[in-house]
Amino acid sequence: MKSNKSSNFITKYLSSILKYSSTIMPALLWMVIFFVIPLLFIVVVSFSTRGDVGNIVYKFTLENYIKLLNPLYIDIFFKSILIALYTTVLCLLVGYPFAFIIANSNKKFKPLLLLLIILPFWTNSLVRTYAMIVLLRSEGIINTLLLHFHIINVPLNLMYNNFAVMIGMLYMMFPFMVLPLYTSIEKLDKRILDAASDLGAGPISKFLKVTLPLTKGGIISGSILVFIPTLGLFFVTDLMGGSKVILMSNLIKNQFLTARDWPFGSAISVILIIVMISVILFSSRIPGAKGTKEVL
Repeated sequence: MKSNKSSNFITKYLSSILKYSSTIMPALLWMVIFFVIPLLFIVVVSFSTRGDVGNIVYKFTLENYIKLLNPLYIDIFFKSILIALYTTVLCLLVGYPFAFIIANSNKKFKPLLLLLIILPFWTNSLVRTYAMIVLLRSEGIINTLLLHFHIINVPLNLMYNNFAVMIGMLYMMFPFMVLPLYTSIEKLDKRILDAASDLGAGPISKFLKVTLPLTKGGIISGSILVFIPTLGLFFVTDLMGGSKVILMSNLIKNQFLTARDWPFGSAISVILIIVMISVILFSSRIPGAKGTKEVL
């Protein structure tokens, strides 16, 4: 009897493993082929050396990481982090009121307002970047209108500087901030807000002490979705910053495509990956971030 029970248990256990493995295996195989293996390759290459003709010599060295201690690269690294932080804060400041308005708008207009947020995803990112260039360049729409109405006498320098990069980043990442915020605000229990009003809380006090803490999950989710991709948007700085703005993403692209120094480019990539993972782990430990996974 005992042997029959144990054999039945083993059979059921093996059948459950086969059942779930048939479901998980395709996704697991996809992750291993297109994520784990390339990532391991980047890590291995980062400890290799560059050959005389730009080839990879698989000889262990820490030179690529030591090279990153150069003050020039340290300055580029912190500049990249700052621009990502500024972009995240700007998206939050602009996106929160927008998400709040959508969440509290009439049901008839919600689909249209959400469509306006999602609509930019239907267009290629490069096309949208060139559209911003048309707006901001010296002969662009903004300067043309300002000159026409005699608000300014000479065109404003809106392109090829940090300002242009920030505007481009804000335009690209804005939907990634608004959508998580909208989801978080939409799920907010209105009865809690009514109770706060009944207890004498004013609009500002109600927002700071009730709405903002309860939507912290959406704020953290949106911040992650903006901060991390901003570190890798090299084409925005290339097109709107010109050669005056160099970030880590541009440095990686130049090492792989121009300098043909794959080991050094891989080392920079590994450092950025470590930064991204650290940001995610840190955000998960923030008090009140339990709703972050639900929003993401």
